[in-house]
Amino acid sequence: MPEPYLASYGSSPYEKISPDCHETVWHLVAAVRDCLARAGLTPSDVDGLALASFSYPPGNVITLAEMLSLRLRWCEEGQTGGAAGVQLVGHAADQVRLGRARCALVVCGDAFRPGDHARLLENFAPAMRDHIGPHGFGGANGLLAMLQTRHAHLHGTRRDQLARLCVTQREHALLNPNALFDRPLTVEQVLDARPIAEPFHLFDCVMPCSGAEAVLVVSEDVSRALARPPVRLRAMREIHNSAPDELSSLDPGWRTVGDELWAETGYGPGDVDLAELYDDYPIAVGLQLEGYGFCREGGCGPFLESTDVSIRGSLPINTGGGQLSVGQSGAGGGLIHVTEAVQQLQGEAGARQVADARVGLVSGYGYISYGKGMCVAAAVLERGDA
Repeated sequence: MPEPYLASYGSSPYEKISPDCHETVWHLVAAVRDCLARAGLTPSDVDGLALASFSYPPGNVITLAEMLSLRLRWCEEGQTGGAAGVQLVGHAADQVRLGRARCALVVCGDAFRPGDHARLLENFAPAMRDHIGPHGFGGANGLLAMLQTRHAHLHGTRRDQLARLCVTQREHALLNPNALFDRPLTVEQVLDARPIAEPFHLFDCVMPCSGAEAVLVVSEDVSRALARPPVRLRAMREIHNSAPDELSSLDPGWRTVGDELWAETGYGPGDVDLAELYDDYPIAVGLQLEGYGFCREGGCGPFLESTDVSIRGSLPINTGGGQLSVGQSGAGGGLIHVTEAVQQLQGEAGARQVADARVGLVSGYGYISYGKGMCVAAAVLERGDA
């Protein structure tokens, strides 16, 4: 069975929300072109395409293929929010293993003009539209804020502990030319910023923006022909609505997915050289650190307080700045961690390169409904000579 490799990555230039920002399709095409150019390929080489986007309708994966002049043997459209990017990469790898595709693009992204993001959240899911929106509740901010309040009540987690992650990710973003945030951040600034939905303050929340990300999943023979540093996709796991009888959950499936990934790959948390974890809020990263076994249950606060998670540290986290300091490009937020991991494992991250990076964990999390994220996907990536 052919082994899948991640051969290339690409991004569009990120833009802040404005009346003059480019349309979604412009960002999707720009990311695809960047990805293909890096690999030295043309649209005629591609036979698979996966897309996730909230703002591209009435276009879809087929009309995007038409625009890109792609002849496809496989296509898929992701509908799982921030989990879609990792999930679609795993599905593309499955198609390569089955011999149904040899060169598959995965592209995720969105563009927002003023008011677009608020309208998206108002109708994001039936529960939000029918039961939360009418009360003026703060969308994802308010729902995830409840998780942090609960975690703090149960385990004593403090805002200053989580703020350290925001500061470190901003350091990484200052080394990323595509990041929209370009000023250093301190713990005091995180704590003193204006409140959004207690206990969240301004820098605890992602900034919606316009942008797109793309990666290329290929068969082993294509990977060899490209002469690009090979990155193996060792395993991907996903789970959705993992606690169907709970209105809210601190673990939407991370522990289940993590245990399965470690069992299949033979790796464990101690073998990971970098962790690219979905980061719409710092508490989401903290909960993933617990779920994937990097620290004990309830221990993410002390872990972030005592562990160097910078590119120089023992567990580099979100080495490109993550969504918190690059920006959240809608569905592109579910793939930005994959593009960063591939860039790191191919040794092409420049000033933010993690030394001797060989094994990476990437995680997606999304589709907020009443009181929890519904979808989780994670994958283990490995440098080809690991």
